[in-house]
Amino acid sequence: MASLTKKNVRPYKSASKSTPELILDAAEELMSRRGFHGVSIREIASLAEVHLGSVTYHFGTKENLLEAIYERHAQPMNLRRSDLLAEASRITNLSERLLAIVRAFVVPAFSSQSDVSGGGARFTRVRAILSMEGNEAAQKIIANHFDETSAAFVDAVLECCPKADRNSVVWRCHFLLGSLYYTLVSGERIDRLTHGETSGADHQRAIDELSHTFAAAFSDLANTNKEQS
Repeated sequence: MASLTKKNVRPYKSASKSTPELILDAAEELMSRRGFHGVSIREIASLAEVHLGSVTYHFGTKENLLEAIYERHAQPMNLRRSDLLAEASRITNLSERLLAIVRAFVVPAFSSQSDVSGGGARFTRVRAILSMEGNEAAQKIIANHFDETSAAFVDAVLECCPKADRNSVVWRCHFLLGSLYYTLVSGERIDRLTHGETSGADHQRAIDELSHTFAAAFSDLANTNKEQS
């Protein structure tokens, strides 16, 4: 990944944003590319164009800053997923409902209602890189913010595939999350392998492909268990 310096990343200075917002924007941008351990508070302050003391004044530690990033996005992202799941529950055709359920999980990862300078997609990249780091602080934050909505997603899938094994559904949800992460971190592979005919930066195409792929995976799981019963 390209390194982030003052030469190739625009500062976040804006008269319409408060100092904490500027700091959060800069921290998200840096962590979305270099992770938690690869970014210093000094670099965050430099990109945000604020004094170093402003970061510690508003957030104290880098761990607190990470918590603030999650709080900034997790609630609106979870609300969006809940709204989309509620809409999906009204679909009577089970195949169509299953596709809508998977889309309810996928769509907010690319864009949330609280999008700011990259929003959902950038936040998901932060989560992806932190998961690869095995960051313990991030793991606790993720559990606090996302386990409840993840369980609701699993339950919604099982309503469409009642004969499916719940543990297998959980595994495939895990694979779905990994696919989301990889798509947003390494999308340039799509450009190379398709010789530029399609782009990994095409988020709408990514949403469609992920949704159809995993709706089929859950449906196949239900059919497999049905044949074995």
